Amino acid sequence: MTKRSTGQRSRRPAGLLLVGVLAAWPALAGCGSTAADGPPVVRASGTVSRPPVDPAQVAATATATSAFGLDLLKGLSADAAGRNTVVSPTGLATVLGMLLPGARGATAQELAKALHTGLDPRQYALAVGALGPKKADGDQVTLRRSDDLWAQQGLALDPEYLDTLAAAFDEGVHPVDFAKDPAGARKTVNTAVEKATEGRIKDLFGPKQITGDTRLALTDALYLKAKWASGFKHENTADRPFHKPDGSTPAVSTMSQKGGFRYAEGSGGIVGEPWQAVELPYAGGNLAMDLIVPAQGGFTAFTKGLDQPQLDRILGGLEQRNVDLTLPRFHFDTAGDLVPVLRSLGVRAAFDAPDFTGLAKDRLALGAVVQKATVEVDEDGTVAAAGSGAGIVALAAPAAPDTVQLHVDRPFLFLIRDPAGGAPLFLGQVTDPQAK
Repeated sequence: MTKRSTGQRSRRPAGLLLVGVLAAWPALAGCGSTAADGPPVVRASGTVSRPPVDPAQVAATATATSAFGLDLLKGLSADAAGRNTVVSPTGLATVLGMLLPGARGATAQELAKALHTGLDPRQYALAVGALGPKKADGDQVTLRRSDDLWAQQGLALDPEYLDTLAAAFDEGVHPVDFAKDPAGARKTVNTAVEKATEGRIKDLFGPKQITGDTRLALTDALYLKAKWASGFKHENTADRPFHKPDGSTPAVSTMSQKGGFRYAEGSGGIVGEPWQAVELPYAGGNLAMDLIVPAQGGFTAFTKGLDQPQLDRILGGLEQRNVDLTLPRFHFDTAGDLVPVLRSLGVRAAFDAPDFTGLAKDRLALGAVVQKATVEVDEDGTVAAAGSGAGIVALAAPAAPDTVQLHVDRPFLFLIRDPAGGAPLFLGQVTDPQAK
Protein backbone atom coordinates (compact mmCIF):
# COMPACT_ATOMS: atom_id res chain seq x y z
CA MET A 1 0.00 0.00 0.00
CA THR A 2 1.08 3.60 -0.44
CA LYS A 3 1.49 6.15 2.32
CA ARG A 4 -0.80 9.15 2.21
CA SER A 5 0.02 12.38 3.91
CA THR A 6 -2.17 15.40 4.45
CA GLY A 7 -1.68 18.68 6.20
CA GLN A 8 -2.77 19.16 9.79
CA ARG A 9 -6.45 19.87 10.32
CA SER A 10 -8.22 21.59 13.15
CA ARG A 11 -9.01 19.34 16.08
CA ARG A 12 -12.53 18.06 16.47
CA PRO A 13 -14.25 17.71 19.83
CA ALA A 14 -15.71 14.30 19.08
CA GLY A 15 -14.27 10.93 18.13
CA LEU A 16 -12.29 9.66 21.11
CA LEU A 17 -9.80 6.97 21.97
CA LEU A 18 -11.09 6.04 25.43
CA VAL A 19 -8.40 4.93 27.84
CA GLY A 20 -8.98 3.31 31.23
CA VAL A 21 -10.86 5.94 33.21
CA LEU A 22 -12.29 7.48 30.02
CA ALA A 23 -9.23 9.55 29.14
CA ALA A 24 -9.69 10.57 25.52
CA TRP A 25 -8.06 12.11 22.51
CA PRO A 26 -9.67 13.27 19.21
CA ALA A 27 -10.43 10.83 16.43
CA LEU A 28 -7.45 9.67 14.46
CA ALA A 29 -8.77 8.23 11.24
CA GLY A 30 -8.06 7.97 7.56
CA CYS A 31 -5.63 5.70 5.88
CA GLY A 32 -2.37 5.25 4.09
CA SER A 33 -0.49 2.02 4.06
CA THR A 34 2.84 1.31 5.67
CA ALA A 35 2.90 -2.25 4.35
CA ALA A 36 5.13 -1.43 1.41
CA ASP A 37 7.32 -4.45 1.97
CA GLY A 38 4.36 -6.87 1.94
CA PRO A 39 2.62 -8.53 -1.00
CA PRO A 40 2.00 -6.54 -4.18
CA VAL A 41 -1.02 -4.26 -4.25
CA VAL A 42 -3.79 -4.56 -6.83
CA ARG A 43 -5.51 -1.23 -7.38
CA ALA A 44 -9.16 -0.66 -8.16
CA SER A 45 -9.98 -0.66 -11.84
CA GLY A 46 -10.30 2.66 -13.60
CA THR A 47 -9.29 6.11 -12.44
CA VAL A 48 -10.75 6.85 -9.05
CA SER A 49 -10.33 10.27 -7.49
CA ARG A 50 -11.21 11.29 -3.97
CA PRO A 51 -14.54 13.12 -4.16
CA PRO A 52 -15.28 16.07 -1.88
CA VAL A 53 -16.93 15.10 1.40
CA ASP A 54 -19.55 17.18 3.18
CA PRO A 55 -17.89 18.56 6.35
CA ALA A 56 -21.15 18.01 8.23
CA GLN A 57 -20.97 14.29 7.39
CA VAL A 58 -17.36 14.14 8.60
CA ALA A 59 -18.31 15.84 11.88
CA ALA A 60 -21.30 13.50 12.31
CA THR A 61 -19.07 10.49 11.69
CA ALA A 62 -16.56 11.70 14.29
CA THR A 63 -19.37 11.97 16.86
CA ALA A 64 -20.75 8.57 15.82
CA THR A 65 -17.30 7.01 16.22
CA SER A 66 -17.04 8.37 19.74
CA ALA A 67 -20.47 6.93 20.61
CA PHE A 68 -19.37 3.59 19.14
CA GLY A 69 -16.27 3.80 21.31
CA LEU A 70 -18.35 4.26 24.45
CA ASP A 71 -20.33 1.15 23.51
CA LEU A 72 -17.13 -0.83 23.00
CA LEU A 73 -15.62 0.34 26.26
CA LYS A 74 -18.73 -0.50 28.26
CA GLY A 75 -18.99 -3.92 26.61
CA LEU A 76 -15.35 -4.81 27.19
CA SER A 77 -15.30 -3.37 30.71
CA ALA A 78 -18.31 -5.45 31.68
CA ASP A 79 -16.38 -8.59 30.71
CA ALA A 80 -13.13 -7.36 32.27
CA ALA A 81 -14.54 -7.09 35.83
CA GLY A 82 -13.38 -3.49 36.23
CA ARG A 83 -9.84 -4.02 34.93
CA ASN A 84 -7.95 -1.42 32.90
CA THR A 85 -9.26 -1.31 29.35
CA VAL A 86 -8.14 0.55 26.24
CA VAL A 87 -9.90 0.47 22.88
CA SER A 88 -9.43 2.20 19.54
CA PRO A 89 -12.90 3.22 18.35
CA THR A 90 -11.56 4.74 15.15
CA GLY A 91 -9.59 1.60 14.37
CA LEU A 92 -12.56 -0.73 14.53
CA ALA A 93 -14.96 1.82 13.00
CA THR A 94 -12.61 2.13 10.04
CA VAL A 95 -12.36 -1.65 9.59
CA LEU A 96 -16.15 -1.99 9.70
CA GLY A 97 -16.48 1.10 7.51
CA MET A 98 -14.31 -0.63 4.91
CA LEU A 99 -16.65 -3.63 5.10
CA LEU A 100 -19.96 -1.77 5.18
CA PRO A 101 -20.11 -0.83 1.45
CA GLY A 102 -20.10 -4.55 0.62
CA ALA A 103 -22.97 -5.39 2.97
CA ARG A 104 -26.63 -5.53 2.03
CA GLY A 105 -30.00 -5.89 3.76
CA ALA A 106 -30.07 -6.63 7.48
CA THR A 107 -26.29 -7.12 7.47
CA ALA A 108 -25.75 -3.50 6.42
CA GLN A 109 -28.53 -2.15 8.65
CA GLU A 110 -27.16 -3.77 11.80
CA LEU A 111 -23.59 -2.66 11.10
CA ALA A 112 -24.75 0.92 10.46
CA LYS A 113 -26.79 0.97 13.66
CA ALA A 114 -23.85 -0.28 15.74
CA LEU A 115 -21.67 2.41 14.15
CA HIS A 116 -24.29 5.06 15.01
CA THR A 117 -24.51 6.23 11.41
CA GLY A 118 -27.43 6.98 9.15
CA LEU A 119 -25.22 7.71 6.17
CA ASP A 120 -25.26 5.69 2.99
CA PRO A 121 -22.45 3.06 3.23
CA ARG A 122 -20.37 4.78 0.56
CA GLN A 123 -20.87 8.17 2.21
CA TYR A 124 -19.87 6.68 5.56
CA ALA A 125 -16.70 5.20 4.07
CA LEU A 126 -15.83 8.55 2.51
CA ALA A 127 -16.48 10.36 5.80
CA VAL A 128 -14.32 7.89 7.78
CA GLY A 129 -11.58 8.31 5.22
CA ALA A 130 -11.75 12.10 5.59
CA LEU A 131 -11.36 12.18 9.36
CA GLY A 132 -8.08 13.62 10.56
CA PRO A 133 -5.32 14.14 11.39
CA LYS A 134 -3.82 11.25 9.48
CA LYS A 135 -0.07 11.49 9.71
CA ALA A 136 2.63 13.40 11.53
CA ASP A 137 6.38 12.88 11.72
CA GLY A 138 8.39 15.09 14.01
CA ASP A 139 10.38 15.38 17.18
CA GLN A 140 7.30 16.16 19.26
CA VAL A 141 4.55 14.04 17.68
CA THR A 142 4.70 10.90 15.55
CA LEU A 143 1.43 9.59 14.16
CA ARG A 144 1.08 6.81 11.63
CA ARG A 145 -2.04 5.13 10.34
CA SER A 146 -2.45 2.29 7.86
CA ASP A 147 -5.55 0.52 6.59
CA ASP A 148 -5.20 -2.58 4.45
CA LEU A 149 -7.33 -5.16 2.70
CA TRP A 150 -5.91 -8.66 2.27
CA ALA A 151 -7.79 -10.86 -0.19
CA GLN A 152 -7.62 -14.48 -1.27
CA GLN A 153 -5.81 -14.84 -4.58
CA GLY A 154 -8.37 -15.09 -7.36
CA LEU A 155 -11.30 -13.80 -5.29
CA ALA A 156 -13.44 -11.71 -7.64
CA LEU A 157 -14.19 -8.58 -5.65
CA ASP A 158 -16.97 -6.33 -6.89
CA PRO A 159 -15.47 -3.47 -8.97
CA GLU A 160 -17.82 -0.91 -7.42
CA TYR A 161 -16.70 -2.01 -3.96
CA LEU A 162 -13.04 -1.62 -4.95
CA ASP A 163 -13.75 1.83 -6.35
CA THR A 164 -15.34 2.86 -3.05
CA LEU A 165 -12.27 1.71 -1.12
CA ALA A 166 -10.00 3.57 -3.53
CA ALA A 167 -12.07 6.77 -3.29
CA ALA A 168 -12.47 6.66 0.49
CA PHE A 169 -9.13 5.25 1.64
CA ASP A 170 -6.78 5.27 -1.35
CA GLU A 171 -7.07 1.52 -0.83
CA GLY A 172 -5.91 -1.35 -2.99
CA VAL A 173 -5.77 -5.07 -2.30
CA HIS A 174 -2.96 -7.31 -1.03
CA PRO A 175 -3.42 -10.77 -2.64
CA VAL A 176 -2.49 -13.61 -0.28
CA ASP A 177 -3.32 -17.32 -0.19
CA PHE A 178 -5.46 -18.03 2.86
CA ALA A 179 -6.81 -21.25 1.35
CA LYS A 180 -3.53 -23.07 0.76
CA ASP A 181 -1.29 -21.38 3.33
CA PRO A 182 -3.35 -19.85 6.15
CA ALA A 183 -0.37 -19.81 8.52
CA GLY A 184 1.76 -17.94 6.00
CA ALA A 185 -1.02 -15.50 5.19
CA ARG A 186 -1.65 -14.86 8.89
CA LYS A 187 2.05 -14.18 9.43
CA THR A 188 2.06 -11.73 6.52
CA VAL A 189 -0.94 -9.80 7.86
CA ASN A 190 0.30 -9.80 11.45
CA THR A 191 3.80 -8.73 10.44
CA ALA A 192 2.43 -5.74 8.52
CA VAL A 193 0.43 -4.62 11.57
CA GLU A 194 3.43 -5.15 13.85
CA LYS A 195 5.65 -3.09 11.59
CA ALA A 196 3.07 -0.30 11.30
CA THR A 197 2.82 -0.06 15.10
CA GLU A 198 6.56 -0.01 15.74
CA GLY A 199 6.44 -3.53 17.15
CA ARG A 200 3.84 -2.66 19.80
CA ILE A 201 1.04 -4.84 18.38
CA LYS A 202 2.10 -8.43 17.76
CA ASP A 203 0.02 -11.38 16.49
CA LEU A 204 -3.21 -9.43 15.94
CA PHE A 205 -4.89 -12.53 14.50
CA GLY A 206 -4.53 -15.84 16.31
CA PRO A 207 -4.22 -19.22 14.53
CA LYS A 208 -7.96 -19.91 14.84
CA GLN A 209 -8.87 -16.46 13.53
CA ILE A 210 -7.17 -16.84 10.14
CA THR A 211 -7.88 -20.25 8.61
CA GLY A 212 -8.16 -21.93 5.25
CA ASP A 213 -11.74 -20.64 5.06
CA THR A 214 -10.68 -16.99 5.34
CA ARG A 215 -11.17 -15.03 2.15
CA LEU A 216 -10.57 -11.45 3.29
CA ALA A 217 -8.86 -9.71 6.18
CA LEU A 218 -9.34 -6.00 6.85
CA THR A 219 -6.82 -4.33 9.14
CA ASP A 220 -6.22 -0.94 10.71
CA ALA A 221 -2.96 -0.10 12.48
CA LEU A 222 -2.41 3.05 14.54
CA TYR A 223 0.77 4.29 16.21
CA LEU A 224 1.11 7.48 18.25
CA LYS A 225 4.07 8.89 20.16
CA ALA A 226 3.44 12.38 21.49
CA LYS A 227 5.13 14.64 24.02
CA TRP A 228 3.13 16.78 26.41
CA ALA A 229 2.96 20.48 25.60
CA SER A 230 3.71 20.91 29.30
CA GLY A 231 5.66 17.93 30.56
CA PHE A 232 5.75 16.61 34.12
CA LYS A 233 9.06 16.97 35.92
CA HIS A 234 10.50 13.61 36.90
CA GLU A 235 11.63 14.92 40.27
CA ASN A 236 8.00 15.68 41.20
CA THR A 237 6.92 12.07 40.71
CA ALA A 238 6.30 10.24 43.98
CA ASP A 239 4.31 7.34 45.38
CA ARG A 240 0.82 8.49 46.30
CA PRO A 241 -2.29 6.56 47.37
CA PHE A 242 -4.74 5.46 44.69
CA HIS A 243 -8.25 4.41 45.72
CA LYS A 244 -9.20 1.27 43.81
CA PRO A 245 -12.82 0.18 43.27
CA ASP A 246 -12.35 -2.75 45.67
CA GLY A 247 -11.58 -0.36 48.52
CA SER A 248 -7.82 -0.98 48.67
CA THR A 249 -5.43 1.99 48.55
CA PRO A 250 -2.02 1.04 47.16
CA ALA A 251 0.78 3.57 46.70
CA VAL A 252 1.37 4.18 42.99
CA SER A 253 3.94 6.22 41.07
CA THR A 254 2.17 9.55 40.53
CA MET A 255 3.23 12.60 38.51
CA SER A 256 2.33 16.15 39.45
CA GLN A 257 2.42 19.69 38.12
CA LYS A 258 0.65 23.02 38.47
CA GLY A 259 -0.31 25.02 35.43
CA GLY A 260 -2.95 26.36 33.13
CA PHE A 261 -5.21 23.70 31.60
CA ARG A 262 -8.72 23.50 30.21
CA TYR A 263 -10.83 22.23 33.07
CA ALA A 264 -14.48 21.54 33.95
CA GLU A 265 -16.41 20.06 36.83
CA GLY A 266 -20.01 19.26 37.58
CA SER A 267 -22.47 17.12 39.45
CA GLY A 268 -26.06 16.01 39.26
CA GLY A 269 -27.29 17.19 35.89
CA ILE A 270 -25.20 15.24 33.42
CA VAL A 271 -24.94 11.73 34.80
CA GLY A 272 -26.03 12.24 38.40
CA GLU A 273 -22.51 11.83 39.80
CA PRO A 274 -19.88 14.51 40.63
CA TRP A 275 -16.98 14.65 38.22
CA GLN A 276 -13.93 16.67 37.21
CA ALA A 277 -12.33 16.86 33.77
CA VAL A 278 -9.07 18.26 32.44
CA GLU A 279 -7.46 18.41 29.01
CA LEU A 280 -3.73 17.79 28.60
CA PRO A 281 -2.53 19.06 25.21
CA TYR A 282 0.30 17.41 23.35
CA ALA A 283 3.03 19.42 21.67
CA GLY A 284 1.89 21.09 18.48
CA GLY A 285 -1.64 21.68 19.72
CA ASN A 286 -3.34 19.21 17.37
CA LEU A 287 -3.88 16.39 19.86
CA ALA A 288 -4.76 16.18 23.54
CA MET A 289 -5.69 13.69 26.24
CA ASP A 290 -8.87 14.43 28.19
CA LEU A 291 -9.22 12.95 31.68
CA ILE A 292 -12.68 12.58 33.22
CA VAL A 293 -12.57 11.68 36.89
CA PRO A 294 -15.77 10.79 38.78
CA ALA A 295 -15.87 11.39 42.54
CA GLN A 296 -14.62 8.65 44.83
CA GLY A 297 -17.07 5.75 44.83
CA GLY A 298 -19.00 7.00 41.82
CA PHE A 299 -17.02 5.51 38.94
CA THR A 300 -19.30 2.56 38.18
CA ALA A 301 -22.51 4.59 38.23
CA PHE A 302 -20.89 7.39 36.23
CA THR A 303 -19.54 5.21 33.44
CA LYS A 304 -22.78 3.21 33.24
CA GLY A 305 -24.81 6.39 32.75
CA LEU A 306 -22.45 8.19 30.39
CA ASP A 307 -23.55 8.54 26.77
CA GLN A 308 -22.30 10.54 23.80
CA PRO A 309 -24.43 13.70 24.28
CA GLN A 310 -23.35 13.84 27.92
CA LEU A 311 -19.72 13.35 26.94
CA ASP A 312 -20.05 16.18 24.42
CA ARG A 313 -21.40 18.49 27.13
CA ILE A 314 -18.56 17.62 29.50
CA LEU A 315 -15.87 18.30 26.91
CA GLY A 316 -17.71 21.35 25.62
CA GLY A 317 -17.57 22.87 29.10
CA LEU A 318 -13.78 22.84 29.40
CA GLU A 319 -12.38 26.29 30.20
CA GLN A 320 -8.91 27.57 30.98
CA ARG A 321 -8.09 27.34 34.70
CA ASN A 322 -5.07 27.04 36.97
CA VAL A 323 -4.95 23.38 37.97
CA ASP A 324 -2.97 21.54 40.65
CA LEU A 325 -2.79 18.22 38.85
CA THR A 326 -1.61 14.76 39.83
CA LEU A 327 -1.77 11.79 37.47
CA PRO A 328 -0.57 8.20 37.94
CA ARG A 329 1.83 6.83 35.41
CA PHE A 330 0.24 3.90 33.60
CA HIS A 331 1.11 1.33 30.98
CA PHE A 332 -1.15 -1.57 30.01
CA ASP A 333 -2.47 -3.58 27.09
CA THR A 334 -5.89 -4.81 26.09
CA ALA A 335 -6.56 -7.66 23.69
CA GLY A 336 -9.98 -8.92 22.86
CA ASP A 337 -12.29 -10.90 20.65
CA LEU A 338 -14.89 -8.27 19.77
CA VAL A 339 -17.47 -10.63 18.30
CA PRO A 340 -19.42 -10.94 21.60
CA VAL A 341 -19.44 -7.15 22.03
CA LEU A 342 -20.65 -6.59 18.47
CA ARG A 343 -23.37 -9.19 18.94
CA SER A 344 -24.48 -7.36 22.10
CA LEU A 345 -24.73 -4.19 19.97
CA GLY A 346 -27.10 -5.95 17.57
CA VAL A 347 -24.64 -7.06 14.87
CA ARG A 348 -25.88 -10.59 14.24
CA ALA A 349 -26.81 -11.02 10.60
CA ALA A 350 -23.19 -10.43 9.52
CA PHE A 351 -22.28 -13.63 11.38
CA ASP A 352 -25.44 -15.74 11.19
CA ALA A 353 -27.32 -14.75 8.01
CA PRO A 354 -24.79 -12.64 6.11
CA ASP A 355 -25.34 -10.70 2.91
CA PHE A 356 -22.06 -9.38 1.55
CA THR A 357 -23.13 -9.61 -2.09
CA GLY A 358 -21.92 -6.05 -2.64
CA LEU A 359 -18.40 -7.28 -1.90
CA ALA A 360 -18.23 -10.45 -3.98
CA LYS A 361 -20.52 -13.10 -5.40
CA ASP A 362 -19.01 -15.72 -3.10
CA ARG A 363 -21.02 -16.62 0.00
CA LEU A 364 -19.14 -14.75 2.73
CA ALA A 365 -19.65 -14.13 6.44
CA LEU A 366 -17.99 -12.00 9.10
CA GLY A 367 -15.78 -14.31 11.13
CA ALA A 368 -13.16 -12.99 13.56
CA VAL A 369 -13.24 -9.39 14.79
CA VAL A 370 -10.22 -8.55 16.95
CA GLN A 371 -8.38 -5.64 18.46
CA LYS A 372 -5.19 -5.23 20.44
CA ALA A 373 -4.25 -1.90 21.98
CA THR A 374 -1.56 -0.56 24.27
CA VAL A 375 -1.04 2.78 26.01
CA GLU A 376 1.87 4.14 28.06
CA VAL A 377 1.68 7.49 29.87
CA ASP A 378 4.64 9.00 31.73
CA GLU A 379 6.25 12.35 32.50
CA ASP A 380 7.23 12.97 28.88
CA GLY A 381 4.02 12.09 27.08
CA THR A 382 2.17 9.16 25.58
CA VAL A 383 2.96 6.18 23.39
CA ALA A 384 -0.08 4.28 22.17
CA ALA A 385 -0.77 1.76 19.45
CA ALA A 386 -3.69 -0.31 18.28
CA GLY A 387 -4.36 -2.98 15.71
CA SER A 388 -7.89 -3.79 14.59
CA GLY A 389 -8.93 -6.56 12.26
CA ALA A 390 -11.85 -8.40 10.73
CA GLY A 391 -11.67 -11.77 9.02
CA ILE A 392 -14.21 -12.60 6.30
CA VAL A 393 -14.75 -16.31 5.74
CA ALA A 394 -16.27 -18.40 2.99
CA LEU A 395 -19.49 -20.20 3.81
CA ALA A 396 -19.89 -23.76 2.70
CA ALA A 397 -22.20 -24.38 -0.21
CA PRO A 398 -25.76 -25.24 0.84
CA ALA A 399 -25.82 -28.87 1.90
CA ALA A 400 -27.76 -31.29 -0.24
CA PRO A 401 -30.89 -32.60 1.48
CA ASP A 402 -30.21 -35.64 3.60
CA THR A 403 -31.31 -38.91 2.02
CA VAL A 404 -34.50 -40.17 3.61
CA GLN A 405 -35.87 -43.68 3.61
CA LEU A 406 -39.47 -44.67 2.99
CA HIS A 407 -40.26 -48.37 2.77
CA VAL A 408 -43.94 -48.80 2.03
CA ASP A 409 -44.32 -51.97 4.07
CA ARG A 410 -47.54 -51.14 5.90
CA PRO A 411 -51.07 -49.98 5.10
CA PHE A 412 -51.24 -46.63 3.31
CA LEU A 413 -53.54 -44.07 1.77
CA PHE A 414 -53.37 -42.89 -1.82
CA LEU A 415 -54.96 -40.20 -3.93
CA ILE A 416 -54.94 -39.23 -7.56
CA ARG A 417 -55.21 -35.50 -8.07
CA ASP A 418 -54.27 -32.45 -10.09
CA PRO A 419 -51.07 -31.15 -8.49
CA ALA A 420 -52.06 -27.60 -9.47
CA GLY A 421 -54.69 -27.60 -6.75
CA GLY A 422 -57.60 -29.57 -8.12
CA ALA A 423 -59.67 -31.86 -5.93
CA PRO A 424 -58.54 -35.52 -5.76
CA LEU A 425 -59.85 -37.59 -8.62
CA PHE A 426 -59.41 -40.75 -6.60
CA LEU A 427 -58.75 -41.32 -2.93
CA GLY A 428 -58.27 -44.70 -1.29
CA GLN A 429 -56.32 -46.85 1.08
CA VAL A 430 -54.35 -50.05 0.77
CA THR A 431 -54.22 -52.44 3.65
CA ASP A 432 -53.39 -55.61 1.71
CA PRO A 433 -51.63 -55.19 -1.62
CA GLN A 434 -52.41 -58.82 -2.60
CA ALA A 435 -56.14 -58.58 -2.10
CA LYS A 436 -58.26 -58.34 -5.25
